[in-house]
Amino acid sequence: SVNISILIVAVVIFLLVIHHNFLSLSDFLRRELSDPSPLGLQPIDFIPAAPQRLTDEWNDKEISVVIAASDERLGGAIAAMNSIYQHTKSNVVFHIVTLNDTVDHLRMWLGSPSLKNMRYRILDFDPRVLEGKVQVDPQKADTFKPLTFARFYLSALVPHAEKVIYVDDDVIVQDDILELYNTPLKPGHAAAFSDDCDSTSSKVAVRGAGNQYNYIGFLDYKRETIRKLAMKANTCSFNPGVFVANLTEWKSQNITKQLEKWMALNVVEDLYSKTLAGSITTPPLLIVFYKKHSSIDPMWNVRHLGSSAGKRYSPQFVKAAKLLHWNGHFKPWGRTASYAEVWEKWYVPDPTGKFSLIRRHSEAYEAK
Repeated sequence: SVNISILIVAVVIFLLVIHHNFLSLSDFLRRELSDPSPLGLQPIDFIPAAPQRLTDEWNDKEISVVIAASDERLGGAIAAMNSIYQHTKSNVVFHIVTLNDTVDHLRMWLGSPSLKNMRYRILDFDPRVLEGKVQVDPQKADTFKPLTFARFYLSALVPHAEKVIYVDDDVIVQDDILELYNTPLKPGHAAAFSDDCDSTSSKVAVRGAGNQYNYIGFLDYKRETIRKLAMKANTCSFNPGVFVANLTEWKSQNITKQLEKWMALNVVEDLYSKTLAGSITTPPLLIVFYKKHSSIDPMWNVRHLGSSAGKRYSPQFVKAAKLLHWNGHFKPWGRTASYAEVWEKWYVPDPTGKFSLIRRHSEAYEAK
């Protein structure tokens, strides 16, 4: 009977230890799932398993592509990702940055049969990270797009990658993204952009945008803070809608903190040009990367397709472009846009019916 009593006590102690460990593990897991990251960037979905036929064809190296996906432009992001996915055999993983109320819509769209093998992570972006760094006009609060600043937080979005590609949602890729990924970056450079004075963009004159291609088009040189930087006003600007980032250098140089510094300073000192040629995300990037960035092939960011409804480029040139960029007001999913029929080839219909193409184009694209 003594032995039985000892055995019972031992079993009870053993069960209590297991119960305590289970509770500790539960608390740990609960903390891991509920504690926000410092930047409010939460992974929501994980990469689905890839079919064996694809893994056999893939290159081993994972290519991380970051894209922001707002609900009202979700069709653009889907088309951009589809065009990238269909043009490569590389191991591409999309890091899709969105807001919490868009997640369900995005996840349903990504479930479309033509996209089912695409690999992705969905990240929830918390706009509160921008508090004190962006001045929002109360009368125009509905026009503020927090996701445009997602590119500032690349090292937090993809913490384990050495290199990433960032693309806007109004692009179509017509070649293997591996080539863009392999863009050489000079030692000490954290990013490579397409300069606004390059051979493709300089063929197009954008009217009404002031000095579209120079720093003075984005920064107010009347401000002492800008003048003290000794940046030449006629320096060629660059387009931040498509770029390659070396995240090792990005972290080493604290690029995100530098960008946030200039965002906050602008709130206090109003440093941006009054005739701002482009989005409000460009000026901080121009300052931080002044003469400290490499260049990507101009054919990997053929832009201004959205600057007007007219066709600025020939069909032959559009066909030869590796990446088409509809920056400007005339988006390819809108009522009027140049070469919208090229974009539509990669558009995947919205299974919910919320996003519909409202434009009507009269000319068919001729592949000559």
